[in-house]
Amino acid sequence: MRTGIWLVGARGSVAVTSVVGALALRAGLVEPTGCVTELPALRSPALPGYADLVFGGHDIAPTPIVKKAEALAAAGVLPARLVTALPDELASVEDEIRPVPAAARQADVIAALVADLTSFRHRHRLDRVVVVNVSATEPAPAPHPGHTDLAALEQALTTGATVLPPSSAYAYAAFTAGCSFVDFTPSTGARLPALAELAQRERVPYAGHDGKTGETLVKSVLAPMFALRNLKVRTWSGVNLLGGGDGANLAEPAANAAKAASKQRVLGETLGYVPQGNTRIEYVDDIGDFKTAWDLITFSGFLGTAMRMEFTWHGCDSALAAPLVLDLARLTATAHRTGRSGPLGELAFFFKDPLGTGPHSLPEQWATLCAFVRQLDADAFGAAVPPPVEQG
Repeated sequence: MRTGIWLVGARGSVAVTSVVGALALRAGLVEPTGCVTELPALRSPALPGYADLVFGGHDIAPTPIVKKAEALAAAGVLPARLVTALPDELASVEDEIRPVPAAARQADVIAALVADLTSFRHRHRLDRVVVVNVSATEPAPAPHPGHTDLAALEQALTTGATVLPPSSAYAYAAFTAGCSFVDFTPSTGARLPALAELAQRERVPYAGHDGKTGETLVKSVLAPMFALRNLKVRTWSGVNLLGGGDGANLAEPAANAAKAASKQRVLGETLGYVPQGNTRIEYVDDIGDFKTAWDLITFSGFLGTAMRMEFTWHGCDSALAAPLVLDLARLTATAHRTGRSGPLGELAFFFKDPLGTGPHSLPEQWATLCAFVRQLDADAFGAAVPPPVEQG
């Protein structure tokens, strides 16, 4: 199944790492470490192969992706040998990067986005296209009647009004063009009732929000431990230090608030209550594409005995996020192929603030994901749902 991956923010660190990784996997230059769809329990012939993936996208940045890849290699994010080995392939992807359309009317911007997506699909004879938002986090938008009702939204757009935040305009364009949509950021994206209605009308699926790659990944493992042992978490506070473009963007207060809210949801959902404390995000330019998180947890045990736990997470956000972008694109394309539409809550495993009302515990999310992939297999091939693959 030839599958297009249209990256919003195509010259950013996560997007370029995803592209280099996919090209390297296709060429057999690396192992699929970090790609969960390559684990035995999730490996599926229904998913498009790496050789079936075609990349394009939009970005406001002018730096060619090969130059961005060289910069990421210099920073230790990806191996320099891969950039050296893949110049022609990277140049081919660069040919598919388009500037973000500009127009006075948002309706005209959306029409231009739809035209780019449609042209991309036809040019490469693609079976499916997945639009993946890996652009900078945006502030939460002011409420508008068009956010809750599709008819009101379409009417507002015809008057020339700017109704949607950029991430939601991309979701609107994706659905109108018959493409599925993945929001890897905490931006609004498709999480508006009007866009949910549009996705159902156009019969396309979508997934989100905010890829789970670091501190929140650890929270989704530790919080169930406290809950299952009936230990009372009194406080849970964290400090996140980020560099690079993501960190610079999150230095803006409104974007910072949107990100912090996304990171905290897992505690209330998993523990059943919200402990005291918060998550603070700070920009530290010197650490570049890496990030460090430090968390302090205080909790009570039997007879009220006070205890504490601390952990530090230091990782490369782009290298953690990129394989998940590939996983999500492959899974969402297959969900579209098998006739699914609307929110894909089964993909909660990948997100800090997932769609739907499913569990936030990572083991429970994993079990849901495994069952989902087995069902995709059955739907794709018309067979009985195969049993899960045991991992040794």
